[in-house]
Formats: sequence, C-alpha cells, structure tokens
Amino acid sequence: MIRELYDAGHRHFGENYVQEILEKAPELPDDIQWHFIGHLQSNKAKSLVGGVPNLFMVEGVDNVKVANNLDKAVASLGRVPLKVLVQVNTSGEESKYGVEPSECVDLAKHVKFQCPNLKLSGLMTIGMLDYSSRPENFQSLIDCRKHVSKELEVPEDELELSMGMSADFEQAIEMGSTNVRVGSTIFGPRDYSTKK
Repeated sequence: MIRELYDAGHRHFGENYVQEILEKAPELPDDIQWHFIGHLQSNKAKSLVGGVPNLFMVEGVDNVKVANNLDKAVASLGRVPLKVLVQVNTSGEESKYGVEPSECVDLAKHVKFQCPNLKLSGLMTIGMLDYSSRPENFQSLIDCRKHVSKELEVPEDELELSMGMSADFEQAIEMGSTNVRVGSTIFGPRDYSTKK
C-alpha cells in the first residue's frame, strides 16, 4: 500500500514503531520522507537515526534524554540537523506520553539551545484514548505554541502543529493543524495484537 501511494505522488509517510520503520525504509524509495511518530525510547534513538537515512522528522520528543540521544546520534553520523516536534500531553491522560503543557517551553528551549543537531520544528499531541480529541486538547497545543513562540522569539507560523488523527483530523485542521496523522483512514486499523 505504501508503494501505491508513493506511485501516486505521496512522499511523506509515518511510522510509530522503530522496528517497523527500520524494516520498511530500506525496502522503499530513498526520496520518501519518513516521520517517526509518537514515543521514542531514548535507547533506540541511535538505531532509528542510523537505520533510516531519509528520516525527515521525529514527532515525539517528550523528554530531555530523548532529545540528547537524538542529538548525539545525528552528530555521530554527520547528518544535517534533524527536524523534531516536542510532544505535549494535552489530554492529561496518564497513558499518553509528552510533557505537561506547563513544561513544553522548557523542553523546546532545551532542544533549540542545547541540541545543535536538532531543529525544533513545532509541537505535537496525540488525542484522547478513543482517538477523538476535544477542542480544548487542540486549544492547549495552540496555547503552548504561543508560549514557545514568545519565549524563543520564533514566529508562530514557523512552529508546526501536529494534531489530529483519523477520527478528528477535520476538527484539527479547522483549529490550525499543519500535520495530521491519518494512517488508519488510509491503511485501515492497525492490528496491535502482534506488537510487543
């Protein structure tokens, strides 16, 4: 299915398991721009960066350790700075990764000023457990972007908002999302029973 979409002209694809992106990327064209979406364990940063030369962005930097490990991995390979999004837990659910909204500025500052091999490109959030976000979840990310923009002196429109998935992408777009993650709509629901 990825090949069919590629042949139709699509170039940005996302994956949320390191093992799967490591298996898929070498089998597919080099000009695909891969996005790693969601939680990244800090000990897998080097294998992700080293195993996917066409990794375009990591949408899920949720702590300083992950940021530092990605920064070191990119530096060790001599790559151009890797685009990253700070993941914010806007729903308050314990099952979700991401910094609290009150901590997003601090992590964004760390990425921008302490990780020269990373490029802070914006913020992302994952919706409620049923994958349907309430407007206040998206509004929280919009507010975080305003704070990050002000504190880091970066124009708001230079900070992407990755919010919205298959169940709520239309609402997310209406509220200003620049990236939506609609894999389930395109590829069908993922079978998590085979994942470890």
